[in-house]
Amino acid sequence: MDLRSEQLAEGVEKISLVGRMDSLGGHDIDTRFSALVAARKLLAVIDLSEVSFLASIGIRTLVINARAQLQRGGSIALASPQPHVAEVLKMAGIDTIIPVYPDVDSAFSALTSSSTTEGR
Repeated sequence: MDLRSEQLAEGVEKISLVGRMDSLGGHDIDTRFSALVAARKLLAVIDLSEVSFLASIGIRTLVINARAQLQRGGSIALASPQPHVAEVLKMAGIDTIIPVYPDVDSAFSALTSSSTTEGR
């Protein structure tokens, strides 16, 4: 499992996850992902387009870090899940906890518009 991070416009960070978020890959990425996401307030788009499998450990990582962001006043959104991964997110009810968007641009727009609205 691999993790790449890049800064987008308006202070939004894009974090791309690559590989299988199963017991091996999820455990691999958990510490790095948490260090990047949970330690500070941020707006982050989590690009799942290259995640081919999502198991409970991966779901746990996403939920724990989304909740940490909410406590800090930040927000994360999931983007571009492959059909199988999108189905797992929906079946687990994750889409009711963390917003899921069909692509990075939609997630970016949602995050920036909600932060603008909250800042008023």
